[in-house]
Amino acid sequence: MADYREAPLASRPKTLDPNEYFNLSKEYRRAEEDRAAIRASLKMQYQTQLNNPHRKALIEDPALTRWVHARANPYLYFKPTFKTSLVGLLFGVVPLFGLYYIFKAHRDRKEAQIKAGTLDRKFSLSS
Repeated sequence: MADYREAPLASRPKTLDPNEYFNLSKEYRRAEEDRAAIRASLKMQYQTQLNNPHRKALIEDPALTRWVHARANPYLYFKPTFKTSLVGLLFGVVPLFGLYYIFKAHRDRKEAQIKAGTLDRKFSLSS
């Protein structure tokens, strides 16, 4: 394994830690091998279903079904956090108050010019 020099402002990535590769217990390695075997068998099952020339029905993918259900019902799975609250505030409330301030300031400035008689009305119908 190549030597990795750490950057002064960053720590060593976990994937480059030698303890991740060499100091693993037998139980941990056995669990990893079991997970890999399960993944391989699921992949083989999917490949045989996909490549079956006599297939009549669609292939059900449970992960895709869960994802589609979560996409179709976003409010059941929505978790309010600080970030989502901040985004809602920035995109929902701030534009309303900003537009209100812009329109009100423009109207007040125009009313003040009308009262002072300094407004040049370009599209006046009376004159």
